[in-house]
Amino acid sequence: MIRRTLIAALLATASLAAWAQDKVVYHMDDAEAQALKGLRNVKNHLDTDPAAQITVVTHANGVDFLIEGAKDRNGSPYAGPVAALVARGVKFEVCEITLKNRGLKKEQFIQEAEFTPSGVVRLSKLQHQGYAYIKP
Repeated sequence: MIRRTLIAALLATASLAAWAQDKVVYHMDDAEAQALKGLRNVKNHLDTDPAAQITVVTHANGVDFLIEGAKDRNGSPYAGPVAALVARGVKFEVCEITLKNRGLKKEQFIQEAEFTPSGVVRLSKLQHQGYAYIKP
């Protein structure tokens, strides 16, 4: 009886630890309107909850800030802040359908960018895996 109680307590503790870690997907489809604010939100999220698992999924015009040489409206490159967030465990994913539709090549993107076959499908799958959805 004590052994079963101990095992149940250990399983409950493990479940709570896994549940306590935030899993979040940030959705960006308009870099001009969302990238600066979104990167700031992700940084603030990690500053408050360093253990959070964060994936940024981009498609349509949202991929633009991950293109090599892209700069914000103040003329600052996006590559530095993105690289700093990747170093903290954030994943940045680019929709391959967008690449095809816009005639873009993977080689045009910063090295930190990862690619996913479909941005919207990826958003759906992450939400089904328990990721919270945020659109900055």
